[in-house]
Amino acid sequence: MGMDDDREAAQRLAKQTPELGRAYKREPLRKMLRRLSGGRLGQSRGWPDAPQLNTPWQDTISPTRHGWRERAANLHGENVFGVDYQVCRRCRVAWVEEPHTDPEYQGCGLARAGLAALRAEYPDVSWHTLGGHLSDSVAFWKAVAVGVPGGYEQRDLCTHGTQY
Repeated sequence: MGMDDDREAAQRLAKQTPELGRAYKREPLRKMLRRLSGGRLGQSRGWPDAPQLNTPWQDTISPTRHGWRERAANLHGENVFGVDYQVCRRCRVAWVEEPHTDPEYQGCGLARAGLAALRAEYPDVSWHTLGGHLSDSVAFWKAVAVGVPGGYEQRDLCTHGTQY
């Protein structure tokens, strides 16, 4: 497959956000221990093992952030887009961090589609980041923030932990 074919496939993938597979790794006892101890006990050790699903889009535990989820797009068996997110329904606030599109597929609409799908899934929350954006990503954040409650502005995490 040529580069143009791959980019066309990525553009089609951006339209397939409803084709979403989910994998949960729930640890209710660990979560309760963390909550009761104010976060001092029950922390996971090492990196979580995020599964690879056989769907165009997947929603799994984040492979880099404990307690977060990752929304990712798969093309030819490879993740070509991913973003970590966390939602607190109590505060009606959500955070996204480190959206990344494989450089070969930047400009194909994957990040815009992935973020839009999250906003559609959680329509009653305002969207933020933890901040610290690189200077070359400012244009990206301005473009995707148009009309978004919260505007992906910097905001610290709430104290309630992950609630999705």
